[in-house]
Amino acid sequence: MAFLCLILLLPLSAMSIESTIITNHTKPGCQPKCGNMTVPYPFGIGIGAGCSINRKFDIRCDTSSDPPIAYLNTGNIEVLDISTSQIRVKNTFTGSCYEQNGELASQKTMRIDTGVPFFTLSDKDNRLTLVGCDDLALASGLSLYEGRDFNIGCITSCSRSVDASNGTCSGIGCCQAAIPKGLMTFWGTVTSMLNHTKVWSFNPCGYAFLGEHEKFTFRGASDLTDPNFVSRIVKDVPIVIDWAIGNQSCSEVKNSTAYSCKEHSLCIDSESGRGGYRCICEEGYDGNPYLTPGCQDNDECTKNPCDGICKNTAGGFQCSCPKGYFGDGQKGRGCQKERDLPVLKLSLGLGLGLLSLLVSFSWIYFGIKRRKILKLREKFFKQNGGMLLKQQTSSNLNKVFTIEELKKATNNFAKDRILGVGGNGIVYKGILPDQRIVAIKKSKQLEQNQIEEFINEVVILTQINHRNVVKLLGCCLETEVPLLVYEYISHGTLHYHIHTNGGMPWLSWQNRLRIAVESADAFSYLHYAASTPILHRDIKSANILLDDYYTAKIADFGASRLRPFDQADMSSLIPGTLGYLDPEGIQMGLSDKSDVYSFGVVLAELLTGREAIDLTLPNKEKSLAAYFKVSVKENRLFQILHNKVLKEGSLEQLNAIGELVVRCLNTKGEERPTMKEVATELEGFTKYSSRTWAHHDQENNQLQMGEMISEQEDLYSVLMYTSTNYDTSSSDQQSTEISTKREENPLFND
Repeated sequence: MAFLCLILLLPLSAMSIESTIITNHTKPGCQPKCGNMTVPYPFGIGIGAGCSINRKFDIRCDTSSDPPIAYLNTGNIEVLDISTSQIRVKNTFTGSCYEQNGELASQKTMRIDTGVPFFTLSDKDNRLTLVGCDDLALASGLSLYEGRDFNIGCITSCSRSVDASNGTCSGIGCCQAAIPKGLMTFWGTVTSMLNHTKVWSFNPCGYAFLGEHEKFTFRGASDLTDPNFVSRIVKDVPIVIDWAIGNQSCSEVKNSTAYSCKEHSLCIDSESGRGGYRCICEEGYDGNPYLTPGCQDNDECTKNPCDGICKNTAGGFQCSCPKGYFGDGQKGRGCQKERDLPVLKLSLGLGLGLLSLLVSFSWIYFGIKRRKILKLREKFFKQNGGMLLKQQTSSNLNKVFTIEELKKATNNFAKDRILGVGGNGIVYKGILPDQRIVAIKKSKQLEQNQIEEFINEVVILTQINHRNVVKLLGCCLETEVPLLVYEYISHGTLHYHIHTNGGMPWLSWQNRLRIAVESADAFSYLHYAASTPILHRDIKSANILLDDYYTAKIADFGASRLRPFDQADMSSLIPGTLGYLDPEGIQMGLSDKSDVYSFGVVLAELLTGREAIDLTLPNKEKSLAAYFKVSVKENRLFQILHNKVLKEGSLEQLNAIGELVVRCLNTKGEERPTMKEVATELEGFTKYSSRTWAHHDQENNQLQMGEMISEQEDLYSVLMYTSTNYDTSSSDQQSTEISTKREENPLFND
């Protein structure tokens, strides 16, 4: 599948863009326009012609087209508009079309590269948008602001074209996803879960694009069948690029020769997060702030800003009244004749009287408002099921906090107290009066018909007493959206420890297996120990936390439901995370076996050290679940295992746990094991023989090596099979330290 760079197809005259254009000032002797588009300095027409501030800002004008077309530098990104802070360029798309039998008819990927670090894709104006009824859009890129790669995506589904609503991108026929700040490159592709076989009659194709979200309106069913949909997107929805000068801030560049802001201009730091700055004219001045002599005074008096006499000044104006009149001459206040002075005094007296009344009424108003706030909190308390909660529990584990207590604990929910932001809400770090550190979760909107279910969940979760489940300490019901208070877990997520620097040094095979056992035991407890089963519905390595002793703690029950196992969840918006979602659950509704599938992906992460979804890998390796199953089927399990797992795990353990993972990832939910069976089998693996690859028979090693070479397998895999010099002293020492800490932990002396 070839990567296609941004291809711009339609003439400039077809595009209408609303923007604030820089005053038409170009460098002396340089061409001011390319076709109908003005090219203001610091940009300039001509590659290497010296008409721009530097060659990165050169605009190539293709005069072979009619009208001429402007391109950004030497690339093929067609420029439609240049404003004081942004460039709008012509769009492209990615998509997949299918035959009626499900075969892929055509596919196009999308790659956007601005080519310049200080030209970044606008995170405020652009959105990844997917249109289709059986599609998954995946995108990746490099965020210069965060200094790392990113992956995003969204899913659409619908069984009938009429289900798609005009103007709504909520996942039914259309979905949208925000992009991170500071992107220079963006790559996207569209895949389908069932190859459009169920929806082909009205939607044979799925398309995705990145573009200015305010310029796109979803047209429901017509967009699903419109053969001109792509042309409309390319024509009407531009991509917005934020631009800046260099990568230094105003404070860094102001006293250097590289500073570009001229007389009577202000320096503004770029908001892209990558550094850089822009120049704007001071108030009362016009012109191009990048060109000598800078911004020039604007005669405001030509706009009649005064009711009296107007006098233009440098950067402003002054109003005054003519002789025989008094006042300031400002527009709206004007000038009055001196004989009207008694009337003015009367007016001032009345004004002071009214001011006194206003102050009195203000005191009364704020008093009433305070009582209203107290009544509103009481209303929210009752509305969110506070009375029902009091009736259903007398447990000491449960505390109903006031909003004032939680505001004080989080410093009024300050930004620097945010621990994380997820699909189910925001989590803040809080410090209670007794100095206990807690995690406070502000969840999404709670519908009225979910109140009783929410209270039931709170009651049951406060009664959970399992050492591997994050404990719910209480809640606050005095706000429109209830707040939940959990114990604070200090050592971050399992995802971080698996995927940072190829795996943290302490994460030996013994510790990986222990964490898998602890997690499975906790999920089994949730499924079977409660009177009504608790389905987590968003199992992933990022929702498994590690405490001071590296003990696994299951967290984030924002997507959880209390539900009998014979009742699937058929809600229209499926919770979960890409890469961990049960394919059958997406179509048929989530069940207890959906949790098993997601946990199977976590086990595969522990074994391989790979991400659940990695768009940088070849197509067959992007999905860890699919790649793991194929590798086991083709007897290539040991080629994809993490080198530490391969070195330290026994042959029996690794073969057995690999087969367990494959059963967890079975496409058919009914053929997967239960979570209780998974926990039991994992516990059994801890008793397997410790015969590792390092102790394997040398002759058998040589035979395997010969077979691998004859099959032209990857050389690195061969080296992993035969390596006996791997230095594990450091990790063994850390594992010993962790084991010692665990023995000292009273939680393990039950």
